[in-house]
Amino acid sequence: MARPKVILNFAITVDGKASTTALTPSRFTSSHDKQRLLEIRSLGDAVLIGRNTLQTDNMSMGIPNEILRKARIERGQSEYPIRVVISRSGALPSDLKIFNHQISPIVIYSTQQISAEIQSNLERHAVLHLLGEEDLNLNDVLAHLYETYHVRTLVCEGGPTLAKALAEADAIDELFITIAPRLFGGAMAPGILGRPGIYLSSSRNYQLVSMEIVASECYLHYAADRPSCINQTRQL
Repeated sequence: MARPKVILNFAITVDGKASTTALTPSRFTSSHDKQRLLEIRSLGDAVLIGRNTLQTDNMSMGIPNEILRKARIERGQSEYPIRVVISRSGALPSDLKIFNHQISPIVIYSTQQISAEIQSNLERHAVLHLLGEEDLNLNDVLAHLYETYHVRTLVCEGGPTLAKALAEADAIDELFITIAPRLFGGAMAPGILGRPGIYLSSSRNYQLVSMEIVASECYLHYAADRPSCINQTRQL
């Protein structure tokens, strides 16, 4: 089944936390990392995010940097990537920033369990696809994005629940990781793949593509340990 190349972009602390125990917004990195996030986001034909992260960080998922937008157009991409949201419940407040910025299509994937009222509300703001009866199969979502929206590169910005589901499907082709010089602690604070719990069905192996240190932050870029990923990795 054909699917897009999936790039996962995350920031973590030195002790491996992607957020605090209270799941506070991920604003613990530098302005340089914020620019790097936009550079990575600009690589995608679409940007993928889970409902919890979208609500917590309340982002528009745009690219405010004009240079990056021009570079996209020169590569044959649209000025802004398609914005894709995964929400099994469909419970997305209408006042989120993403709905107030009409820069690119918003595509929401949910299940057939959502109410008619929620469905109607979402369809006022976005294109809604109900792909599962009670749960979503991410392989189906990826294949649908590939076939219907011609997405060839997909950038996922979280959260951990979505990242773990992608890892379980062995669908993470590249990883961009920022290590910030902070310690959060907290036994239940989530890492890249969520709170401590069940292991993946099998480990996923990656090769280091590059490492860069700017000020006190470390930027790591990995590619999945398979030739199709390592040979086609795009440098920032």
